[in-house]
Amino acid sequence: MTTSVSNGVAAGVVSGHAGHSDHVSPGEIAIGVIIGRTSEFFDFFVYAIASVLVFPSFFFPFTDAYTGTLYSFAIFPLAFVARPLGTFVFMTIDRLYGRTAKLAIALFLLGGSTAAISFLPGYATLGKTAIALLALFRLGQGFALGGSWDGLASLLALNAPRDRRGWFAMVPQLGAPLGLIVASSMFAFFVSSLPTEDFLSWGWRFPFFVAFAINVVALFARLRLVESPEFVRLFESRDLQPEKAIVTIREEGRTILIGALAPLASFALFHMVTVFPLSYVMLNTPERPASFLIIETGAAMIGVMAIIVSGYMADRFGRRAVLGASAAAIAAFSGFAPQLLGQGTGGEVAFMTIGFAILGISFGQSSGAVASSFSTQHRYTGSALTSDIAWLVGAAFAPLIALKLATTYGLISSGAYLLSGAAATLIALWANRELAGNRNNAMSPMSLAV
Repeated sequence: MTTSVSNGVAAGVVSGHAGHSDHVSPGEIAIGVIIGRTSEFFDFFVYAIASVLVFPSFFFPFTDAYTGTLYSFAIFPLAFVARPLGTFVFMTIDRLYGRTAKLAIALFLLGGSTAAISFLPGYATLGKTAIALLALFRLGQGFALGGSWDGLASLLALNAPRDRRGWFAMVPQLGAPLGLIVASSMFAFFVSSLPTEDFLSWGWRFPFFVAFAINVVALFARLRLVESPEFVRLFESRDLQPEKAIVTIREEGRTILIGALAPLASFALFHMVTVFPLSYVMLNTPERPASFLIIETGAAMIGVMAIIVSGYMADRFGRRAVLGASAAAIAAFSGFAPQLLGQGTGGEVAFMTIGFAILGISFGQSSGAVASSFSTQHRYTGSALTSDIAWLVGAAFAPLIALKLATTYGLISSGAYLLSGAAATLIALWANRELAGNRNNAMSPMSLAV
């Protein structure tokens, strides 16, 4: 994978910047993207898993397990709500003080908010104050994520050879399943190695400490790239510069809307195969947490392979075709797959395996849809805002909605959420086809979807 990425980026670098002695290894750019995304998703999944296994009893012991999980899932989306606000603020920091300052502040805030959660006393000690602090630090995570946008993924896409754009689009997406693999494995180890009382008292806190350490490593890996002279020239030559968010919204509002709707099928499925099944299985089956986390880890490995395959498929058949076909597959999956979670271990394995295979194909190319067909002036800020809105609309409330529907009306009803996301994706792809036809911007990221 690194070799293919290296060759493509090298082509872009050599063609635009021959004669410069200082050089950033193209392979390091790809690795930097993966490290950055993996660290962000590891933070995300550490919180997500704890929101099922720990928070209901730790912060909401005054109610039953199901209601406590719903309360926990009500705090879960706060990060997605705060993320666009973080983008607004950190784009200002980027313009005034530079990308290095923005990334340093954002990643330390992200790691600090995550680590702060690990020190929180429970409801038994602080009462409602503990819940308020959990919500505050969750908002801090989302606000920081809004500032972690570094443009590395766009840089990879813009330097991709025309026949390898699908491959380049999937590289940043590998961070999601890799982050889940590490987080699930870590929680599986602690929950299986410790007595329940010890795990709920202090064992769950260790993954949050690790998340802070990983963020520090990721920070230095990314700063090394964005501070290099050649990398700065690449950003400048590709117009990957921060624009005022309000200006970008005014000028590119329709583009942002289409870009946010295009990956909804993928983002809705994202939480339907990661967070929701863990909550449903823990509440409604005798399955032990460690056992299901191992199933989830194995399924995420399949997701890694499917994301890689999506790159080949997009280069051969076109990204729009892959996104459309995967949206149709998600619609079909929504009609039968949720019931598998009620069919024992075999059904759980089938649900997770099929779900991650489809998710990998869809999610692997969703970055191209999120990037959208922005003009060069608004590409950097517009891509960040589009991603923020897509996650907010498509994924933030998925665990809460799916669990509520499944418990109230049965597992089949949770598929309705997926179906709505698939429909939104197909409509957005149709609308984007019209938009792309009206735009003659060969270098825009969304042109990669054509």
